[in-house]
Amino acid sequence: MVSLSSSSKRPSVAAGFFLAVLSFLVPPAAWAFHPTLRNIYTPRVKRSAQASTQDMTTASPEDIQWQLFQKHHTKGCWKGIWTTYDYIGDVQDETVAAVVLDSDDEVVEQSHQIVVGAKRSDCKTCFDDMEIKTIPVTSYSKNDMKRTRLASCALVNGPTLLRSTGVMATELVLNYGDGRVRVIFQHAPVWERGIEPGSVPPQGLKLFRAMVSREALRDTAPTAETEERDPPTKGNPIFYRPVPPFNWHKKWSGSSWTWGPNSGDRGWSIEELEEVDAWHGNAPVELWNLRLGGGIFVQAPRIVTDAETALCRLAWLPDDENLLRVEAGVTALQPIVLEDDMLAGFEPPSLVSLRCDVLRKIGDLEGEPQFAKASQGPAMEGMPIFGSSTSVEKSASTAAQTASETVTKPAAEKAASDHASKSDDSDPMQAVRNALKL
Repeated sequence: MVSLSSSSKRPSVAAGFFLAVLSFLVPPAAWAFHPTLRNIYTPRVKRSAQASTQDMTTASPEDIQWQLFQKHHTKGCWKGIWTTYDYIGDVQDETVAAVVLDSDDEVVEQSHQIVVGAKRSDCKTCFDDMEIKTIPVTSYSKNDMKRTRLASCALVNGPTLLRSTGVMATELVLNYGDGRVRVIFQHAPVWERGIEPGSVPPQGLKLFRAMVSREALRDTAPTAETEERDPPTKGNPIFYRPVPPFNWHKKWSGSSWTWGPNSGDRGWSIEELEEVDAWHGNAPVELWNLRLGGGIFVQAPRIVTDAETALCRLAWLPDDENLLRVEAGVTALQPIVLEDDMLAGFEPPSLVSLRCDVLRKIGDLEGEPQFAKASQGPAMEGMPIFGSSTSVEKSASTAAQTASETVTKPAAEKAASDHASKSDDSDPMQAVRNALKL
């Protein structure tokens, strides 16, 4: 297993030789400036011989995915309130519903239960009457996970394309205890100003809607009233609680799970998360950001084009001591060009990178956090963050944007592979065995 540490003892000559070779293998913009990959190539990387309690020597990638799915998500009926936000962050709709994942050893059946009508009883000894519509969705097996991929406690479904409308949907999920947070980003086709929509192929995909759901394995969907009446036990999330902005800006330590089409699954140990990698506390104006009560932060590109890898992100503070993050890199509108330079169509949108961080607070930051120096004031919870940035915040976001615009689909795959290249000479499954314990 590989760990991020400040006490690396690898000789500087060997490190220099590795970086020299790496510079010929990967374009610098694909790894040197990306905030989520940057600390992998600093002296914080070292070896770790941590043992695993679970023998996964012969486990296949399909076995690993199936075990993660069973451990973190196929637990029954996830009741929640599905809240839909528009582009400016206003609530469009709220639906009481549940995601049901019925599992056996071979197959997982997924269905949605939608509350279409309800009668509330005034009697304490009586029960509310709800009219529920059940919609079958799909089924999963170890060898057929559809477009779903898992990394530790995170799940990514998609990106998928609705053929009737051309809308691209990307779903991110994080699980903690008996609760989870689920987000679906939806990007729709757009054209440049002055061009008739539909007259030429789409020139981009613009975020127009996002759905956020707080879900739990409880008798009812979690609300402020139910959590006050029956507080969650330790180890389970409290969705409706005040979270001060400074709670995001702490010293964090833990583990990271990464995946790329070429590199496969890798596990990493983070001794201390660097501030440049703390995207959960930064809200660049060029990205769509939504910070909600209960410690939920979502971030996505406003417009997806074929020139960049879009990073869809979800961060969650299930309590004041733990931080969960998932980041999915997706590509879309990749052209299919014929020999005579004629555009034949587009490649289906695809997932090209995945990262999940499971972090625990180890202390407070010394001095004033970077976000406090760069912003004029804290953003309001429940509203998208469109505030201005000073030069300090712009420099970090510009670096991330530069890397994002440079990473095409092949380069993104290479970046995911290089993220794990430090452990190529060790057993790559050893890191996964340890990450499976998360």
